[in-house]
Amino acid sequence: MQLHGVYCAPAPYDPFILTVAGVDLNHANIAGCLPEELGLLKDLALFHINSNRFSGVIPASFIHLKFLFELDVSNNRFSGPFPSVVFLLHSLKYLDVRFHSALPANLGNSPVSVLVAANNDIKGCIPPSLAAMAETLDEIVLSNMALTGCLRQDIGLLRGLTVLDVSSNNLAGPLPESIGAMKSLEQLNVAHNKFSGKVPSSICSLPKLENFTYSFNYFSGEPPACLRLPGNDDRRNCIPNRPFQRAQEECSNFYAHPISCSSIQCPIS
Repeated sequence: MQLHGVYCAPAPYDPFILTVAGVDLNHANIAGCLPEELGLLKDLALFHINSNRFSGVIPASFIHLKFLFELDVSNNRFSGPFPSVVFLLHSLKYLDVRFHSALPANLGNSPVSVLVAANNDIKGCIPPSLAAMAETLDEIVLSNMALTGCLRQDIGLLRGLTVLDVSSNNLAGPLPESIGAMKSLEQLNVAHNKFSGKVPSSICSLPKLENFTYSFNYFSGEPPACLRLPGNDDRRNCIPNRPFQRAQEECSNFYAHPISCSSIQCPIS
C-alpha cells in the first residue's frame, strides 16, 4: 500500500522488514494536532510538515525517534515554549521551527548542524549557549524575528559556520571583531537591525566570504576590503561618501543616544 507523503525503507535492524523512514507532508493543507503515537515510528529519519495548519505542541514522544535526522515543522500554528525534546535527538542535523516564544537558554545543547528559526515572533536575546555548538553548527538563520540585544564576542567560536543570517531583528551595538575568525563563513547577513560603529576590517577579509549584507543599519564606517566583495550591500547606513545612505539628521539623532550592550536586559527562558 502506498500512502502519499509516507516513505518506507528497510529497517536498520533487519533489511527484510519495511519500516516508515520518512514523512513529507509539506503544503498539504492539513490541520489538527500531532498525536503522541508518532513516537511509535522509531525508525523515522525525516519528518517534514511545513506550511500546514497544525497547532498545539511537538509531542514529548518524539524523544523515541532516535534516527530522526531532519525535522521541519515551520509555517504552522504551533504554540507554547520552544520544543525542548529536540535537544534529546542526537541524530538530528536539520531543524526548522516556528514558535512564538524566546529562544531557550540551553539552545547550545542541540546537536543540529543547520538551525532555522526564521519568521517567528521570538523576542529576547540570542542565548550565550549558542557558542557551545562550535563543533556541530554549519548554518544558522534567525532572520525576521524580534531578537534584541547585541551579538556576543564568543559568536566567533563558531568557526565552522558557513551561513550566519540574523537580518530583520532589533539587534544593536557593534559587530564583534571575533566574526573575523570565522574562516569558513560564506554568507553573512546582518541587514535591517540597529548595528552601529565601524565594520571590522577582519570580517571583509574572510577568505570564503561571498556575500555580506549590512544595509539598513547605522554603521558609520567600512574598510575598503568590504567594497571589493562581490555581494556587498551597504545601503541605508551612516557611512560618509557612500551613496544611498541615511539622512545626516537621522544618523545624528541615533548617535546622540548610544546603545550600551551591558544595559540591555535579556530574559532567560
